[in-house]
Amino acid sequence: MKKLFTTALALALTSTALHAQAPSPQLTDVLHQLDTASSKFHNVQSDVSYDNYTRVVRDHSIETGTIYVERSGKGQQMGAVFFNSTPDGKPTKSPAKILVYDGSTLQMYSPGTNQDDVFKAGANQAKYESFLTLGSGGSGSDLAKAWTITYDRNEPLSDGTKQVNTAKLILVSKDPGVRDMLTRVTIWVDPQRGISLKQLFEQPNGDSRTTTYSNIRLNEHIDTKPYEISKKAQHIPH
Repeated sequence: MKKLFTTALALALTSTALHAQAPSPQLTDVLHQLDTASSKFHNVQSDVSYDNYTRVVRDHSIETGTIYVERSGKGQQMGAVFFNSTPDGKPTKSPAKILVYDGSTLQMYSPGTNQDDVFKAGANQAKYESFLTLGSGGSGSDLAKAWTITYDRNEPLSDGTKQVNTAKLILVSKDPGVRDMLTRVTIWVDPQRGISLKQLFEQPNGDSRTTTYSNIRLNEHIDTKPYEISKKAQHIPH
């Protein structure tokens, strides 16, 4: 998790643009739908699973938890909790990691050590948010500003309760510094709701992370108590 969000921070600290590419008719339609969905988006909550693949040892490590993303007059907020697992790999109710983004600062809290790593978004807040909240209510126009997008195909995926006709989009960052860390990102997005059901992050060394979302709730009340960081945490600025 720390490796992932260190990468997210690096994404926020660099900025270069590539030449524009004419979108396909299918992509134009998807981006328009995302623009429409974004205007109605307030928040999304879901269960989340990370499959972290390390190529050199051909190992998969799985993390499961819950996540929410909210947009308000204060900007974007995000919270995530990942749970400890039993020896046989089943998740417990004991949090191993809590992540909180309040619109300007990302905190990564480890209850076991009581350490809270603090990352400031600073002047690159908009780019930071575009990564942290990727596929969570963002507009198509904002997506196109940060990524060169290729429409792959429509693909049905389950959101945990029903089949959804998602649009599979391949994203390549418009920042060459970012491409040194992430070869590409593939998202399976529900354009009607403006949310991702699945994401694949690929690194040049062959490592990857696959994220899947289920039990998705859109524009409902959010109980933020499970995402609270202990007031006695040891804060470590980065």
